[in-house]
Amino acid sequence: MLFKVIYGFIITLVLIVAIMLIRTFSYGTSEEMALVELPAPVSYNEPEAIRRLQESVRFQTITINRGDPATLEAAQPWLEFHTFLETEYPLVHQNLQREYVADYSLLYTWQGRDESLDPLMLMAHQDVVPVDDATLSDWDRPPFSGDIADGYIYGRGTQDDKASIIGIMETVEALIKSNFQPNRTLILLFGHDEEVAGTGAEAGVGLLSERGISPEMVVDEGFFVLNDMAGFDAPLGLIGIAEKGYMTIDLASESAGGHSSLPPKNSANIQLAKALLALEKTQMPSHLNSKQVSDFFQAVAPEMSFMKRFVLANTWITGGLVNAQFGEIASMNAMIRTTTAPTMLTGSVKENVLPQKSTATVNFRIHPEDSSGDVIEHVENVIGGIEGVSIQARNKGIFREPSPISPTDNRPFALLAALANKTGDNARPVPALVLAGTDAAYASQISNNVYRFTPVDYSVHDIDGIHGTNERLSIKNFNLMIEGFSQLILAMDSPE
Repeated sequence: MLFKVIYGFIITLVLIVAIMLIRTFSYGTSEEMALVELPAPVSYNEPEAIRRLQESVRFQTITINRGDPATLEAAQPWLEFHTFLETEYPLVHQNLQREYVADYSLLYTWQGRDESLDPLMLMAHQDVVPVDDATLSDWDRPPFSGDIADGYIYGRGTQDDKASIIGIMETVEALIKSNFQPNRTLILLFGHDEEVAGTGAEAGVGLLSERGISPEMVVDEGFFVLNDMAGFDAPLGLIGIAEKGYMTIDLASESAGGHSSLPPKNSANIQLAKALLALEKTQMPSHLNSKQVSDFFQAVAPEMSFMKRFVLANTWITGGLVNAQFGEIASMNAMIRTTTAPTMLTGSVKENVLPQKSTATVNFRIHPEDSSGDVIEHVENVIGGIEGVSIQARNKGIFREPSPISPTDNRPFALLAALANKTGDNARPVPALVLAGTDAAYASQISNNVYRFTPVDYSVHDIDGIHGTNERLSIKNFNLMIEGFSQLILAMDSPE
């Protein structure tokens, strides 16, 4: 009897291991994509394009608060930038219709000859984040100079996101100069307040929606080729197919207060701390096996070690281990779940006074498998048993539900996959979740095919400059950007 039990156990174990090995060796192989051929890029004047990018950086279109620019005086950099675009790209302004939306956002339309083709829409934004004065001495070149050093153009907006505007405008100007006439209508939407989750791009999308316009494809910023991502042997062409939502909740805790010489066991601060620790300990659920996460790992599997593929191919057994490991890595944790981040705290006004009321602001980046309702339910369940703590404000400030997930089995994605592969010198195209917010979130109202990809080839060190010190773009990447935008426009100019 014992022999039969042992024998059965061994047979079962062998079968499980065999299944796990089969799954490992087949993991990712069915996801290989045949890359489409891209047309040759348009010719353009590289020195002039570089000069224009340099000059664009010098317009300090800085947004700090929602509603910026709040006055006509504050809006002068935007107005001057608009005049600059009109002066530097005369053919664009002679052949495309330009409209202003929400005062300072720009909407261009290049009417195509075939009205049966839904438009291609390219998005970018004019505004940039501020530079902390305390960091000025850390910059190798002044942040609004547009200076060139060691093959890089320095300045705010060179990566996020003036370069995209200039790259797109260079492309369209060059296409017109080459006598190209589009079959498919091309729409350009340049929001003026993306960095503060403003209303510019939203208003542009709303106007298009009112007109019944539904683009075949929308492309905005968000991802790029990353050529040295830890753990992968080849460059990855990350293509954003969705982005996380955004919401903030205020928690409040109240108690009697009093003098710090007689602290009670459960002061407002202690109660609030218990609530925050509970939210830290009890995270939102993992979505490791969701299609969006699964598609990402299936796509990168061929560049992973055997052991990593073995673990990820068999989450039916290893799921607990993977969730635990990913939970310790910020980027992986953010990929698989809605994240919880306490950001602001208020309490006593004096060091020896116990507050009667303490508050905490908690920011959530909502995974596409969750909703704002799920977040509120989770918070209520977690803090429900903690005395004196309540949800004070819901959907405070900026609020967005997660975007829909765009498909990866269509021609628009296939073209971006080919572009990513070419941009990164044989980079592996990978559908990915954008963790931050972009104006592309609004475009999901009018198109099912919304993607976030800029044709540049970055290292991990390169992306440190985005919103940081020494933001800069290599001249090589600027050229890749112009070439990539032209190839995308030309490739999309026919039904197939």
